[in-house]
Amino acid sequence: MTCADGSQAASADACPPAEQAPAEQPAPVEEAPAEQIPAEKPAQAEEPAPTPEAPANEAAPADQAPAEEAPAAEPAPAEQPAESPLTDDQLKPAQDAVPGETPVVPQDQSTTEPAAQPTGEQVVVPAVEAPKDAPVVEVIDERTEEDKQQIAEDPSSTAETVVLPVDNGAAVLDSDKDADNTGAANVRDARTVLREETPVVAAPTSDLEAQGEAPKFEPQVMEAIITEKGTTRDSAPTFEVPTTVINNVTNVTTVTNVTNNNNETNIVNQVNEVRVIEEVDNRTIINIGNLEVVRGDDRSRLRYDEEQTFYEELSRGRVRETIERNDGSRLVTVYNRFGDIILRSRFTAGGDEYVLFYAPEADRDEPHVYVDVGYSLPPMRLTIPVQDYIVTTSDAPDRDYYDFLAQPPVERVERVYSIEEVKSSARIRDKVRRIDLDTITFPSGSAEVPLAQAKTLRKVAAAMEQVLAKDPGETFLIEGHTDAVGSDRSNLILSDQRAETVANLLTEVYGIPPENLSVQGYGERYLKIRTAEDEQQNRRVAIRRVTSLVRPATAAN
Repeated sequence: MTCADGSQAASADACPPAEQAPAEQPAPVEEAPAEQIPAEKPAQAEEPAPTPEAPANEAAPADQAPAEEAPAAEPAPAEQPAESPLTDDQLKPAQDAVPGETPVVPQDQSTTEPAAQPTGEQVVVPAVEAPKDAPVVEVIDERTEEDKQQIAEDPSSTAETVVLPVDNGAAVLDSDKDADNTGAANVRDARTVLREETPVVAAPTSDLEAQGEAPKFEPQVMEAIITEKGTTRDSAPTFEVPTTVINNVTNVTTVTNVTNNNNETNIVNQVNEVRVIEEVDNRTIINIGNLEVVRGDDRSRLRYDEEQTFYEELSRGRVRETIERNDGSRLVTVYNRFGDIILRSRFTAGGDEYVLFYAPEADRDEPHVYVDVGYSLPPMRLTIPVQDYIVTTSDAPDRDYYDFLAQPPVERVERVYSIEEVKSSARIRDKVRRIDLDTITFPSGSAEVPLAQAKTLRKVAAAMEQVLAKDPGETFLIEGHTDAVGSDRSNLILSDQRAETVANLLTEVYGIPPENLSVQGYGERYLKIRTAEDEQQNRRVAIRRVTSLVRPATAAN
């Protein structure tokens, strides 16, 4: 029979039940940046009726530390939780409450056999993720724990996807997780071939070395953007959402000798249509090809401690936003007509300028934000020990987080990217290191952080302060994630709220300026533990220093 999500099952009992977040939603706490979100109910494998989970305000213990990641172990096939349609009541504005982590169709559960590999044909891969009913490639890892540990210690010695020695884990690199999510055998084979062919290059020793021949800082161009005479607007602008995206030929990766008869197979990053699905408070759910993403408007967060904010219309549909703060400083941001940031600078009361973003690629009329620019790159080959690439706060409480955050990217940066390009591409984000804030254990379905757990941010926040003391123009990306229990849409909103909650804590409790933080939620897309079940380790937030990706290194004062 056909389940509610469109999958096939032997009987009605084989389709796990739909579950929804409770209708009753508590009001937000006024003085805390975190928001109270309704509790979820875990998916049940066999019972026709779900068993309620503990209320969302009963957080997991702070000392519950997740294990590290490991190779993917496929869940039992054929049974997929049915996605429950969301009602208007369930999708109230985010500051009130947002449902999340209710049952979803897990991307790694399918009984369909992998499709036969095409011969001499073009394989179109949607931007980052394939349809949910795509066939899944079973990953069986027969390596010993010792073998896995050797790979983690010296990843440059193998072309294999680097994994951490943990049961039911997933690939370390988010770009490899994306490849796993496509479920196409030829994509995995193609990545293996390309990774083996990728030369082993030592990691850069500085941001300047990482950027290499990337365009240099052009102060005269930036000054012209900042000082261009504009027309004052009476209200904040509403940016356009492009309805189509023109494919970019640079986003084509050609893979040879991967088909049985050595014919050529092309993997193309192609998106033909972009649609706005839903708007919830300051967040918009957008459909891009076969993928849904969330885009948040962070202007309200940036107005923290503002005295006044005003907008000006510039040429070619651009808008300049100026936020004047009580300490006499100004934050100036220039957006293109699609809301992408071309330039963002902070001016101190004394007139000193610190550039945060400068993306010349965004200063054009054509939208490129929704195309994954990382598809033009070969699979990443990690050349440093995994413990120097990903740090978890529970496993390394005494780690020098400043030294870790100050490290340059692990591979060369081709050009300066816009912050939206970075958010949209796992392959580009993989260039920089990551801190998993696993001492913050979100209750299922919640974006609230208990005060005791908020205190665990202290050392990381202190390290960020040190980085900013050296260069006030640094940018940190705060990533939010959920487990796979929930509809895609509500999980996207919930994950973005989690990222915003942590960003607000860093600003309001630890004094990190909001403009140095950018937030993005990814829902269940990058599971740390590859399971469709209720999993604490997948409900997390991570931090990356992305400065070298979004600003010329020569722009640092």
